[in-house]
Amino acid sequence: MLLCEQQTPRGLNQLPRKKTEMELAVNITLLLMLCATVFAVVKLQSLFAIVMLFGIYSLLSAMIFVALDAVDVAFTEAAVGAGISTVLMLATLVTTGRWKKKPERSGLLPLFVVTITGAALVWGTLDMPEYGNPANPAHHHVADRYIAESPTEIGIPNMVTSVLASYRGFDTLGEVIVVFTALVGVLSLLQVRRPRTFARKQDNRPDTHRRRPYPVLQVVALIMMPFIIVFALYVQFHGDFGPGGGFQAGVIFAVAFILYTLTYGLDDSLALTPLPALKILAAGGVIIYGGTGVVSMLLGGNFLDYNVLAANPVSGQHIGIIVIELGVGITVASVLITVFYAFVTRAERNRAGEKQVDLPNKAD
Repeated sequence: MLLCEQQTPRGLNQLPRKKTEMELAVNITLLLMLCATVFAVVKLQSLFAIVMLFGIYSLLSAMIFVALDAVDVAFTEAAVGAGISTVLMLATLVTTGRWKKKPERSGLLPLFVVTITGAALVWGTLDMPEYGNPANPAHHHVADRYIAESPTEIGIPNMVTSVLASYRGFDTLGEVIVVFTALVGVLSLLQVRRPRTFARKQDNRPDTHRRRPYPVLQVVALIMMPFIIVFALYVQFHGDFGPGGGFQAGVIFAVAFILYTLTYGLDDSLALTPLPALKILAAGGVIIYGGTGVVSMLLGGNFLDYNVLAANPVSGQHIGIIVIELGVGITVASVLITVFYAFVTRAERNRAGEKQVDLPNKAD
């Protein structure tokens, strides 16, 4: 009995140390894998392999975020970095080709600039507070108030959502506007157009150049799409209680229609989700977000002050967060689908070498 009483405290004292050593080993392993991935990207000549490695790099980064207990950030990194970004880069390869071009100039100057920049960044970290120290200023600016007051002021379990959607609602609104602005820029440079084969189809002319994907892939895609959409809705409306929200749900929702495009073809996908409707939805999500703030002002509160949306301030916070997250999801999904259409149509035009016919401005 005495032996157990003497050994138990020592065993409990060793648990944090073992856990810290395990976390350190995991972090070092992931860091080494990231370095190996970067080295392979630099050495490889195949752009296709490089794009795949970038997807692996994003997944490794997501694992690091999970190890740092930043599950929401890891969710976004996995969905955007390893998912949508990889698909967009693969679509770009159809235009650029699969192999690197030999550089015409020496790489010594870029290497010198990168070395100096990296050394300056490392030197700058020497003045930063100790990593992981609970006494760091970053942990005592507004974080203490968020942790103490969020359960009573906002009333949702996921504190990350309460910070991003309520306390920092202005920042999130700016991010949504940036996403919409990116769509405007992409459409200005890469207009979504239909090849002549699509015009022939509308004119009931014989279509001899249209390629149909394999039926097996089409069936699998149709089976997977409902599950992807349901999961996106779950992430959308479960972001108050766990990792998720409008950004992650919008990406997942866009993946379903990108999968449909890859298996059924661009013309069928455009018939399912017309470009004019996507443009309206992309702008509509921003309007929903900003309109929530306008409504709160009309009810006597400040801009994006959700307390006035209901008789109970906590209920008003719930309503406001759900509405603005819905706007975020609509904008993100519409923007990503439209950007994918822009990349794919550009690749199709380059490959077909046909004269293009602009899409009509009104819905089909």
